[in-house]
Amino acid sequence: MAEPEFSARRVRIDRWPRSLTRAGEVRIEDGRLALLTSYGSEIDSAPVTAVRAGRPWFAKPDEAVATVNGTRYRLTLHEDDGDEGPGRAEGSGRFLAALKRAAGRR
Repeated sequence: MAEPEFSARRVRIDRWPRSLTRAGEVRIEDGRLALLTSYGSEIDSAPVTAVRAGRPWFAKPDEAVATVNGTRYRLTLHEDDGDEGPGRAEGSGRFLAALKRAAGRR
């Protein structure tokens, strides 16, 4: 099994208006985006070419919105060190960059 192209743990995954998990995982592996619960069961997955993601102007710096199979999810990607400083946006920025790289969009 290959190393995932992107993996983030402790991700809060919301599907409006309710929270699905507060400690989930977002993984990009073998050209697929997978949203997982804290127990490792799959919430949703799709090929990265079919996923739309971005950071809306009204979102917090550590949040991103992804549309997977027609369902919108709000992802809050916390950094492991718990820093509340200017580096908070790194998690969502790394996720968006990895998604574009995996889809072949530069």
